[in-house]
Amino acid sequence: MTAVLASIMIALRAILVNKLRSALTMLGIIIGVGAVIAMIAVGSGAKARIQEQIASMGSNILIVLSGSSTSGGIRFGAGTVPTLKVEDAKAILREVPNVKHAAPSLPGLAQVVFGNQNWSTMVTGTIPELLQIREWPVASGRPFTQQEVDGAAKVCLLGKTVAENLFGGLDPVGQIVRIKDVPFTVIGVLAPKGQTTFGQDQDDTIYVPLTTAQKRLFGTRFPGMVRFITVQATGPEVMKEVEEQITALLRQRHRIPPNQDNDFSVRNLTEIAASAEQSAQVMSLLLGAIASISLIVGGIGIMNIMLVSVTERTREIGIRIAVGAKGRDILFQFLIESLVLSLIGGILGIGLGIAGTMVLSSFTQWPVLLAPEAIALAFLFAGSVGVFFGFYPARKASLLNPIEALRYE
Repeated sequence: MTAVLASIMIALRAILVNKLRSALTMLGIIIGVGAVIAMIAVGSGAKARIQEQIASMGSNILIVLSGSSTSGGIRFGAGTVPTLKVEDAKAILREVPNVKHAAPSLPGLAQVVFGNQNWSTMVTGTIPELLQIREWPVASGRPFTQQEVDGAAKVCLLGKTVAENLFGGLDPVGQIVRIKDVPFTVIGVLAPKGQTTFGQDQDDTIYVPLTTAQKRLFGTRFPGMVRFITVQATGPEVMKEVEEQITALLRQRHRIPPNQDNDFSVRNLTEIAASAEQSAQVMSLLLGAIASISLIVGGIGIMNIMLVSVTERTREIGIRIAVGAKGRDILFQFLIESLVLSLIGGILGIGLGIAGTMVLSSFTQWPVLLAPEAIALAFLFAGSVGVFFGFYPARKASLLNPIEALRYE
């Protein structure tokens, strides 16, 4: 233990003798550690943000979309042909095991007016279960009921974005808004959800009873028609099975022959969410790997300066060997010097990384997440770089011939 402390004191003296050179040597390690911490924090923040956005969409969700159409050789997207009905949603809930909820929806773009304010937004007709599926609480007021759906009541729930643009600081609950010139009573304001992983503002929306949307807003010659059905499974382990069973049930209900394509599509949001999360994980690892290159560059700088140090202190090494020091003592001394250099740089780099992360988050409003394990990993990596790149100069010093070392000028 005494020998280790003595070696550390010798290493610190050697560093302090050439302060500027030591500082420049440590600069690569400082920048490298700081960059690793900042990049991992950015990547982890992005991953956490995506996880929040995924959670805001609800859990164990499948979306059943109505069919596509072809006109003049041009194929339109899913939802352009009314192939789904309310009865399909009821059949899914009734006949498919492991389905917790099934909520049919009929969305449409509409202009909403309150006083002299107006706002264009997505208005969705649905049933109360959709809010349970999406785990979306009402911040003020109340949700609409099944009785209001059955009676096609002219009531609505506002998303936070719509409420802010129409009412500002006023309480919307109890106020009358006009949707496509039809008066609706605001019975509640939804809690904020934020953006989806696709950048869509979930709070820029209005929910109304499904029958009200069908009869008063988006009238159609297809009674009971809906654009999509949101299905919630009982757990993530049954998602694939539920998806297959829904497909089989709807093919049977729509009387689709075996050789004909589906007139609907089923989207598994869990798979989409997992893909987005995996992309964020890959980005985090990529950013960390890129930043680690700075540490390697810093390690090369340490190797260079230690080789110079060995050359400058050749005579000192010869004297130490002549008075009884063994090769491993010389090796250990120079390894300690290299390690101390890199660890001091690592400590300063941690401070730079934390400060840089805070500044980056403040100026760009980008989510960041400082993980203690990432800081510890960067510090240990810095020490490993010092040992790895310091080993060659240290070994070179330990193998010097004492006679030639004493003669060195």
